[in-house]
Amino acid sequence: MTQTENTAIVLRYANYRDNDRMVTLFSPSRGRIDAAIRNCRKPRSHNLNAGELFALGDYMLHENGGRATVTSVHLIETFYPLRQDYERMTCGTYLLNLCDAVLEPEQERQELFMLLLHTLSRLAFSDQPWRPLLAGFLLHFAGCEGFKPRLQHCVLCGKRMGEEGPFFFDQEEGGLCCGECEERKRRAGKGGREKAEAVTAQQVRWMREALQGGASSWVDRPDSCAPFALLRRYTEKRLGGRIRSSALLPGE
Repeated sequence: MTQTENTAIVLRYANYRDNDRMVTLFSPSRGRIDAAIRNCRKPRSHNLNAGELFALGDYMLHENGGRATVTSVHLIETFYPLRQDYERMTCGTYLLNLCDAVLEPEQERQELFMLLLHTLSRLAFSDQPWRPLLAGFLLHFAGCEGFKPRLQHCVLCGKRMGEEGPFFFDQEEGGLCCGECEERKRRAGKGGREKAEAVTAQQVRWMREALQGGASSWVDRPDSCAPFALLRRYTEKRLGGRIRSSALLPGE
């Protein structure tokens, strides 16, 4: 895909007046852009699909006085298969909401943009199970935002964690802790502190390989080894609150 200054994807929208729509765009070079699309809800509008969720295109903007208006759009992709599968559409919406929660205007976010596009493409155009896709996204999303979980050493004592465990994930400290530290923490019983959560050796191996191998390592991994629920809780805790669409995710 060739990017231009205004290549962007629609993260959310709100209908405005009779035929207009306000959209939040994610640009890899400019971060968050809030813009209006005039008359895009008219049945014969050239921009009919440009204001829909997941729409990816080159958005030509007229900017004046801090306000942006979309003047024309060259659509690149709509990820249409997501609209034919409610489960995967919900997963895709969750990814959009996560990005929307962290974006700021005029902030270069190339890495996060490509991570989002890669994961949406897998959701829309492959039959890969959604849990490892979203778990892999959350791991790399955490890295983009500066809170990548620490998986090689105990976050409490610093001891190197091997391959066998036992393993515990400390949400507050942001990574794995060893059995000895987990037991000391549990015995101390400090009020208000969350207990570390047990994770399997297979889950730890999955997270390590997903981080080391990049996006390609998420493919053809056993669905049961992807600790999606744990990573969702960890990410949303770091963001300061639950992402609303997470309540709609299958099995949540």
